[in-house]
Amino acid sequence: MNSADHDDRRELPARIEQYYDAVPRSGARAEDFGPLTLFVREGRGWPFYARPALGWSGPVSAGDVARVRARQRELGIPESFEWVAETTPALRAAAEEAGLTVHEHPLMALGPDAPPLALPEPADGLELRIVGPEDPVLPSALAVPHLAFADPGTRTGVAGTAELREATRAVAADGSVERMAARIRAGLTCVAAVVEDGSALCSGQHQPVGPVSEIVAVGTLPAARRRGLGQAVTAALLADARSRGAGTVFLSASDEDVARIYGRLGFRRVATALIAEPPAGE
Repeated sequence: MNSADHDDRRELPARIEQYYDAVPRSGARAEDFGPLTLFVREGRGWPFYARPALGWSGPVSAGDVARVRARQRELGIPESFEWVAETTPALRAAAEEAGLTVHEHPLMALGPDAPPLALPEPADGLELRIVGPEDPVLPSALAVPHLAFADPGTRTGVAGTAELREATRAVAADGSVERMAARIRAGLTCVAAVVEDGSALCSGQHQPVGPVSEIVAVGTLPAARRRGLGQAVTAALLADARSRGAGTVFLSASDEDVARIYGRLGFRRVATALIAEPPAGE
């Protein structure tokens, strides 16, 4: 490893921490809990997380975590904490002592010197495109990741077009489409999708903040897996992020199998993302 690579490996986690602190601020207020910050969404939408206060270098205790959890329960939002293991190592022990379960996810990035990904040619009948705020495919593009994450992994699953139609109707009814359309117009989120017969078979998003963007929510309809659709969507999102000036693009892989897929696209592991939440059934 040359010195530039070594410096980048040290700087990337800190850069990603700054991003994690910045990205919720467009739709949430920040509540201060000393070593921790709780982001509370203002208006409708998916609730945000708690995380280390930016730049905090002191200790974190189980009591600190418990105070945030009490506030989350008071607000009726998930008791969720997200952070980068390498930048706040003390938080894991505090979260576990406070009764939370900690999940590890490979944190992978492409730096500014990485070569661009070639956009693949979709198979006949498929279209790879960036989804605009008025695009009729937007509801299904928001629905398909829900089905994908309900059946995790890379194997071909059961959920297909019938389940997608039902999930799309639910998304169209709960205000998600209008909220996402507003974020697209404001330049806060980009959505890409592989489309067949007017519906998304795979979709994903990236969320730029200055020179950094995170690729999130890449999911393929379980019945349509193992066709390279996720890689195609990731390549489209990366190209769009680069066009917006993002020098660093990163993502969290759900597990090591998924990490290997992103590794084939040139992403390399730079750190470990940790998510703490109450044990299943609590």
